[in-house]
Amino acid sequence: MKSLLRLLLPLGLAAPQLALAADGIDAGNTAWILTATALVLFMTLPGLSLFYGGLVRSKNVLSVLMQCFAIACIASLLWLAAVYSLSFGEGNRWIGDLSKAFLAGIGEQAVAGDIPEILFVMFQLTFAIITPALIVGAFAERVKFSSLLTFSALWLVAVYAPICHWVWGGGWLGAMGLLDFAGGTVVHITAGVAALVAAVVIGNRNGFPTTAMPPHNMTMTITGAGMLWVGWFGFNAGSALAANGDAAMAMLVTHISAAAGSLAWMVVEWLKFGKPSVLGIVTGMVAGLGTITPASGFVGPAGALVIGLSAGLVCFYMTQFIKRKLVIDDSLDVFPVHGVGGVLGTLLAGVFASTELGIFSGQGFADGINSIGEQLGVQAIGVVATFFYTAVVTFVLLKLTGLLTNGIRVSAEDETQGLDLVLHEESGYKY
Repeated sequence: MKSLLRLLLPLGLAAPQLALAADGIDAGNTAWILTATALVLFMTLPGLSLFYGGLVRSKNVLSVLMQCFAIACIASLLWLAAVYSLSFGEGNRWIGDLSKAFLAGIGEQAVAGDIPEILFVMFQLTFAIITPALIVGAFAERVKFSSLLTFSALWLVAVYAPICHWVWGGGWLGAMGLLDFAGGTVVHITAGVAALVAAVVIGNRNGFPTTAMPPHNMTMTITGAGMLWVGWFGFNAGSALAANGDAAMAMLVTHISAAAGSLAWMVVEWLKFGKPSVLGIVTGMVAGLGTITPASGFVGPAGALVIGLSAGLVCFYMTQFIKRKLVIDDSLDVFPVHGVGGVLGTLLAGVFASTELGIFSGQGFADGINSIGEQLGVQAIGVVATFFYTAVVTFVLLKLTGLLTNGIRVSAEDETQGLDLVLHEESGYKY
């Protein structure tokens, strides 16, 4: 074998393998995180795009697909320029510095144990892409494209980067011992709270809630939902940053919670309204996935079952409360599914991480924490801090976006005509 390597080395064919060995990088872990990275991007393009696209009316389907696609592009360039550095640069307890702006000094050296840092950059980028894309569901069918781009760019810098640093980049919440394996606070609470604030500030769609606005293509939605389910394995199992038992357990509990959330939502809807709907079962799936996300690296299968069932029930009733009682037009239920699911999962991680719950036992608390009460206290601080910071800054950014783009919302006439033609001069379907 050594003679073969000596033969290949002058040709450059053995260089990558030798580099991996020399830098302490594990080829198996690297291969898995490369795969997980692709899976997480698959969640947004095409998973979330199709899921959201099918839920809106036919006159707005292209606008939603365009928004998800464009956010992926702008988030990628901002991540390169500064957002990665602000998230994971050394900085201080609150925000990273700009020492890694434009990925300065980042190459194939090992990070997070034994994967290349440049791969870690790409893996984390996919999280930064899907988070503002989730918010799109709150104000679908009524926002200017220019306003969407402006708000998303500002939000990534002012909300996503600081909270990512707090939790994963060496900031104060991570130091306290907050358990957030794959984004309960960083992704789901931030996106959900921003969605709620945006829905309130921008206002309801014309005709809501008296005019029926059913999904125009449930086939598209359930196709996107299936892609989300598969892609979520990269989201959660990939967050182990290794091909090991932690990744396997995260994958298993993710699947269990998704199945439990789906069935819980389906059954309660069946009992309440007389028939189980396709929209209900796929929404319950997303609730189960979002709720297990922060806990996926810390709980066992039985704990995941409870978390998934809780997600289906709690998120179902919260959806009814937001739309029917508060009459807030969070168009595609981002806050009651992702926001509430993120809160619920973050708190339950503090319970089911315990090693003393019998079949419900998890992997243990954060270092230095010895009881459910103590861990729950840290989890609650993380939830409250993330919730209020996101709400306040999102409100300010929406007002600023309105000033910069001469109003966030399209006119009533344009909304009636549909954003596909008004904003893009295209139509999703030819009749």
